[in-house]
Amino acid sequence: MTGKTVLIVDDEASIREMIAVALEMADYNYLEAADAREAHSLIVDKQPDLILLDWMLPGTSGVELARRLKKEEATSEIPIIMLTAKVEEDNKIQGLEVGADDYITKPFSPRELVARLKAVLRRTTPPGVETPVEVDGLTLDPIGHRVTTTQGALNIGPTEYRLLQFFMTHQERVYTRSQLLDQVWGGNVYVEERTVDVHIRRLRKALGEQYDHLIQTVRGTGYRFSTRAA
Repeated sequence: MTGKTVLIVDDEASIREMIAVALEMADYNYLEAADAREAHSLIVDKQPDLILLDWMLPGTSGVELARRLKKEEATSEIPIIMLTAKVEEDNKIQGLEVGADDYITKPFSPRELVARLKAVLRRTTPPGVETPVEVDGLTLDPIGHRVTTTQGALNIGPTEYRLLQFFMTHQERVYTRSQLLDQVWGGNVYVEERTVDVHIRRLRKALGEQYDHLIQTVRGTGYRFSTRAA
């Protein structure tokens, strides 16, 4: 698998199924939603890598959802491809103006969809995000979504994975609990700061005695990832 997850938002089950098959064949993970409310819930909880968003949805339209997602800090960076039966030029422009990264007019071929999706992901993936990070034999592989050591793979939860990925790509700097909440959980996710402490404990436990010392507590401030002695 590519390790990338795509959210399909369309109220027509047959279209969602057709797209899901195409994504599966191209080795992408996928999620499905039939309306804007269900989509927004999945986006906040699962943080997909890209959203395929139908223009015409029951209730809140796709273009309204796109506008909302681009305004919210936690979701503003997720690329969006609009799926639309509208062929008028002004509608395409409106979709791009609210922040969509591309649009595809129905009907479309699965091959075209996957090609456009890959192009958008290439453009919107920051350099280094897909590059494995290694520290003293501890390796985080963003493509395979795995953390391994010289002893084998570690069993690590999704939040702990994101926390470790942030730490390993931002070494030697102290972060407050509030900063970690913004960077790892997202600015619009309302959880208490002590939640960070719980996940730090879980992360240290997952890393084991060989690597738990890399996550250092800085009294009165927060945490840092460092290979140096605290």
